[in-house]
Amino acid sequence: MPLTLLVNPSSAGGKTLKLLPRVEAALDARRAVFRVERTRSLEHGVELALRAIELGELPVVVSGDGLIGAVGGAMAGSETPLGLIPGGRGNDLARALGIPDEPEAAVDVVLGGQSRRIDVGEANGRRFLGIVSVGFDSECNRLANETHFIRGNLVYAYSMLRTLIGWRTARFTIVVGEERRRISGYFVDVANNSVYGGGMYIAPDAEIDDGQFDVVAIEEVGKLRFLRGLRDVLKGAHIGKDEVSVFRTPRLQLDASRPFPVYADGDHLTDLPVSLRVLPRCLSILVPGGGEG
Repeated sequence: MPLTLLVNPSSAGGKTLKLLPRVEAALDARRAVFRVERTRSLEHGVELALRAIELGELPVVVSGDGLIGAVGGAMAGSETPLGLIPGGRGNDLARALGIPDEPEAAVDVVLGGQSRRIDVGEANGRRFLGIVSVGFDSECNRLANETHFIRGNLVYAYSMLRTLIGWRTARFTIVVGEERRRISGYFVDVANNSVYGGGMYIAPDAEIDDGQFDVVAIEEVGKLRFLRGLRDVLKGAHIGKDEVSVFRTPRLQLDASRPFPVYADGDHLTDLPVSLRVLPRCLSILVPGGGEG
């Protein structure tokens, strides 16, 4: 199929545009038929993707988690697969799916990979592919998006420290069916995927095609212990600690004692209260050989 490259020119402070010539050269070397579309917003990117499908073309997102989340959510239910060439700051979906960072290797996946069916999450009707964050994590995400003087993944470390300094314990209410849970602590993350924040494995056992969310909550502990524990999140070693609770469910409702924003795929998705559900295996995405059809 001909390819439509969806390029976010502002992604990662212009990183995507710097990668684009390498992507184009790799496609030319492989004699691929393609065209390039520059997106003006997430909504514009979705429009371009759906138009490409109508034209019999395969959409390929050349950007970060925000655009891939928006386009992937809109394509849920389509038989056309979605390609991904990582060009953002975090690239967490690509990391979880084994899609390489190098543009030339990612092009090889788009042209010769296999289609894998994955789950899509939905929060108040808004779709996402990665991890919904509420509380400390969503405040960190907001601050990271507003910080422009730090490049790369260091922005996540900066936003965590800044948020921690002024943090006050919050109370979260989680409703699953008839069961209601109340947790006082730092955050509740609802994971369709295992990794976020540029490589932090907050839900290391989460599978993106099992029809379940992994819900991870960090309960109240001292700030110093919480800060030390963040190092464990880099390799998923926090699971099993007393202050960490994890459970699985295909749907839930979530609220908090303060009006936190709800973030997913690096962007503000919706606001509390939020109702979440899994749409099982409804999106096809191209992954390295060995992926399931």
